[in-house]
Amino acid sequence: MIVLKDLQKILDQGRVIDIPSLEVKAGEVAALVGAVDSGKDVVFQLLTGRIQPTSGSVRIAGLDPYHERRAFSRQVGVLFSDDNVYKRLSVLGNLQFYCRLRRLPKTRAVEVLEHVGLTDHASVNADELSPGLTRRLTFGRAILNTPEVLLLEEPFASCEQASVSLISQVLRRLAQAGTTELIFARDAASLENFCDTVYRMHQGRIVESFDPLEKQQRQRLFMVPARAEEKVILIDPADILYVFAQDDRTYLQTSEGRLPTQFTLAELEKRLSRSGFFRAHRAYLVNLQQIKEVIPYTRDSFSLRLKDSAGTEIPLSKSAERELRELLGY
Repeated sequence: MIVLKDLQKILDQGRVIDIPSLEVKAGEVAALVGAVDSGKDVVFQLLTGRIQPTSGSVRIAGLDPYHERRAFSRQVGVLFSDDNVYKRLSVLGNLQFYCRLRRLPKTRAVEVLEHVGLTDHASVNADELSPGLTRRLTFGRAILNTPEVLLLEEPFASCEQASVSLISQVLRRLAQAGTTELIFARDAASLENFCDTVYRMHQGRIVESFDPLEKQQRQRLFMVPARAEEKVILIDPADILYVFAQDDRTYLQTSEGRLPTQFTLAELEKRLSRSGFFRAHRAYLVNLQQIKEVIPYTRDSFSLRLKDSAGTEIPLSKSAERELRELLGY
């Protein structure tokens, strides 16, 4: 249903997209993830017909999105990162407006309200909705025409957990009914429960593909052994704030204290990189999920403040700061 072949895009005399092939089949849910400058946003523009490929081809449900826009809009649903709802219209009024534009029966708007859990908000003006409920409304607009293919840009943006769960459930049901779904996001968070394949982009290329559920299960299997009072304790990587080397020993720092481990820092870097750990300094590995902020002291001096109650700071080298900026896209 989604087929990219020898796709290239050149902008400002530079090749920003180079994807030899990518196929997402009917009923499959895939995601394209990467930092702001990874190229995924350009691919989204190519797939939604906003720009034309320099070479190669894009086919969505057998259509060229750039040259067959009218047919594309009938068969493909698109969720943009910006909500852009009509704030002075009610929730129901927003969907009914798009039903008229697409020549759909008004009853379809009522059906979609139920799907996205907004029936009780039907008469509420859109400008009174919370960010999460606004995102549900925008998602409902994308599925109004019962599309064969869904292209979704940051579907969980500004969503609280209830909205994330609801949108995920609807996406699963649609996929089971045969809808092809391609999600564009900065990372794979919240995708593991329903996404079949994640493709990671970097500098315009797909550099990795994986099954997020399998990857999550593999990560959970790895526990870090540490010693305490002649006992061996197995530490879940998620409980580690950071790892550091001192006096030829390596220690795991948790919220309860530090524990020595027999692994070297290099060995742990290899094992923990798949669990979201990052080499912040020659003597430190940090759990990215535990970082609260990046602190620049001077042009060449940085540190990381963690989320623990003590507000721990660990050093961040200049080269690591550049790598972290590229990784997180800030």
